[in-house]
Amino acid sequence: MSIKLITFDLDDTLWDNVPVIINAEASMREWLAINASKVGDLPLEHFASLRQQVLQHHPELKNRISLLRHQVLRHAFEEAGYPQPEATEMADVCFEAFIHARHQLTIFPEAEPMLLTLRQHFLLGVITNGNADVQRVGLANYFHFALRAEDIGIAKPDTRLFQEALQRGGVDASAAVHVGDHPGDDIAGAQQAGLRAVWFNPMGKEWEGDKLPDAQILSLAELPALLNNWK
Repeated sequence: MSIKLITFDLDDTLWDNVPVIINAEASMREWLAINASKVGDLPLEHFASLRQQVLQHHPELKNRISLLRHQVLRHAFEEAGYPQPEATEMADVCFEAFIHARHQLTIFPEAEPMLLTLRQHFLLGVITNGNADVQRVGLANYFHFALRAEDIGIAKPDTRLFQEALQRGGVDASAAVHVGDHPGDDIAGAQQAGLRAVWFNPMGKEWEGDKLPDAQILSLAELPALLNNWK
């Protein structure tokens, strides 16, 4: 069957996510240093411990990373002596400092020309385990839908997330391709759901997964020609 739907991972597929998260964490810490130094002075290990405590009581938050971070912040403010509802309000504002910085990112230069070309011929969708919002990064117009693990409570490589994408696109798995950087979450997850999978591998790493991807690309600019050959 010819390809009708292409789904994309976001982080480390359409942009380099490491500096984005580093900057977002720094922005959150800066906000805390100015507005709540008792919390800002807490070591990273304490936040990690709080995260584990929250997950023990609310394992359903494992894939809802924004809500999980907010809950950790709220607990930190409560521990520091902030009463309710002030602790929740402080967590709201602190989290917004993080999530605003999390969307200050630089899209790979090949990404938008590639998306523009593909959108003329295919349905495009997003399947991400992260909390980036395509609306906030200015890419929403390219996609027919965006599935975020945190909105659904299911994360890649769970095949149900890919099956939901197929339902949103109204296509069978044989007519869909997923593009991503992660061998397990993206490539194995997509293939287990019956989709073809393209590994985005800009660093030229050696493949270490069990089953080979259906194709790999070193640059997003290679994708339109590759998919045209698969029609």
